[in-house]
Amino acid sequence: MSKRTMIRVEKLNKSFGDLHVLKDIDFTVKESDVVCLIGASGSGKSTLLRCLNYLELKDSGTVILEDEEIKKETHDFNKVRQKVGMVFQHFHLFPHKTVIGNIIEAPIQVKGQNKEEALEEGRALLKKVGLEDKENVYPSKLSGGQKQRVAIARALAMKPDVMLFDEPTSALDPELVGEVLATMKELAKDGMTMVVVTHEMGFAKEVADWVVYLHDGKIVEVGHPDELFDHPKEKRTQEFLNSVL
Repeated sequence: MSKRTMIRVEKLNKSFGDLHVLKDIDFTVKESDVVCLIGASGSGKSTLLRCLNYLELKDSGTVILEDEEIKKETHDFNKVRQKVGMVFQHFHLFPHKTVIGNIIEAPIQVKGQNKEEALEEGRALLKKVGLEDKENVYPSKLSGGQKQRVAIARALAMKPDVMLFDEPTSALDPELVGEVLATMKELAKDGMTMVVVTHEMGFAKEVADWVVYLHDGKIVEVGHPDELFDHPKEKRTQEFLNSVL
C-alpha cells in the first residue's frame, strides 16, 4: 500500500537580502517517514524547516501539505501550524505556567477544547514523555532535557500530522541528550511523521528512513541511512561525514 504524501516541496527558494539560503529545493515526506536533515551550520537546514511551518515565507516555489498548496493569499498560517508541530532548539516554555499549564494552553485557547479533556490528554502526553511526576512543576525547576520533553508534549497536544524538530538536542548538556532522543525514538515507533534537523548522526543512522544532506542551500544527496553514511555517492557528502564521524 503506498503511503500518502504529507509534505511536498518543489523548487523552493529563499533569500535573506543578498544571501541565497535555499536553492531550488525539491523534497518529499511520506506518512510515518522520519527524515533527518544533516549538513554544516549555514547549509539551510533550519530555514527549510521554518519554511515548512510558515515561520519563514518562501520567495518562490511550492509547499504542498497533504495535497493542499499552502499560500498566504488562501490560507491562515495559524490554522496550518496546528497540523505541523514544531520543537525548537530553545524550549520557549511559558515560565509563569506549570508543566501541565504549558501543555493545555494551546488546545484550550486555539482549538477550544474543554479543560477536563485537555487535562486528561495532557497527562497522557506527560506520561508518554516520562514526566508524569512533573505536572505541577514550573519550567525553572526542570533540567534542559526535561524542558525539551515538555516542549515535545506541548507540540503533540495539538495533534499535529507532522512534527518538525530543529536541532532539539543542541542546546542540551551531553548527558541530557539521550533522554530527548529516546522520546523522539518512541514517537518514530508510534508512526509519527517527523522531519528532524540534527547533528546527532547516531540518531539519524538508527531512526531515519531517509537522510538528506544539504550543503550551501542545496540538497546534495538523499539516501537510506545505511547507504548515505556507509557508501555516500557524492564527494561533498563524503567530506562532510569524514569531518563529523
